Amino acid sequence: MELRQLAYFEAVAACGGFSRAAEQLRIAQPAVSAQVRRLEAELGTPLLERTTRRVALTHAGELFLARVRTVLGQLDEARADLAELAEVRRGHVRIGATLVLGSLDLPRSLAQFRRRFPGVTVALRAGLIADLLGELGSGVIDIVLGPLHPELLPGFLAQPLTEERVVLVTPPGRPAPGPAPAALADFAGEPFVCLPAGSGLHAILVAAAATAGFTPRIQLETHSPASIRELVAAGLGVALMAESSARAIGPDVEVHPLQPAPPHPPIGLVRVPGRRPGPATRAFQQHLEQAYPVRVP
Repeated sequence: MELRQLAYFEAVAACGGFSRAAEQLRIAQPAVSAQVRRLEAELGTPLLERTTRRVALTHAGELFLARVRTVLGQLDEARADLAELAEVRRGHVRIGATLVLGSLDLPRSLAQFRRRFPGVTVALRAGLIADLLGELGSGVIDIVLGPLHPELLPGFLAQPLTEERVVLVTPPGRPAPGPAPAALADFAGEPFVCLPAGSGLHAILVAAAATAGFTPRIQLETHSPASIRELVAAGLGVALMAESSARAIGPDVEVHPLQPAPPHPPIGLVRVPGRRPGPATRAFQQHLEQAYPVRVP
């Protein structure tokens, strides 16, 4: 049994005759007839009822046609997969990522992806989530990885990948003023270190302090979670931080869980709706989805 025999038989069934099938296939009509007869001989049963006016499927032909269409459909999908794989191998993906990624290990994910697709060019830009979303909207980057702050996401598609939570950090050796877990109100008189206004972390601090009944005294604003930690470690204030940043390798700080804990948005992937990503970008997105199955709302 040959693949072309299946394709010819399907065309005859779809067109309702050999002549129209031959026109569609752009081959001579006798060749179509001959291949279908060979297929019937191999199967040992007629698939078509032939009259001078029409061609109709036998019962065996109806059963066989359903299987043939499944096979041909799977073959088309396989060809599409191989074509896309060829495009992935020579593609590129532009990623924007914040410095707060929770348990999402981006360097490890990029290394695994590079080993799988060594021909793909990967460009990585780091920054604050609001800035990266602006670049995503203008087409400078293809996807953004970072905290999914709801107020920043209108007009974008967001896919959660992993969770994050907020903790309070103080200089090394300094205990919380009350029993654990700490209350943010206990630090109302302290100077705070934070990211600039417009950042997600700044909004979290302001909202959590308002809930606790005070306005935070932000004396130092800096550009990254790592520099927040450095300033706190030097004794220049306290700060709210994502727990992954507070417990990463770096200067010593005291990490205090809070009760109630200020909400932190999940970490996830953001893209532009209606903008079809290239094969390499889709492959990287699928790589992340497999590595971090969605488990957050």
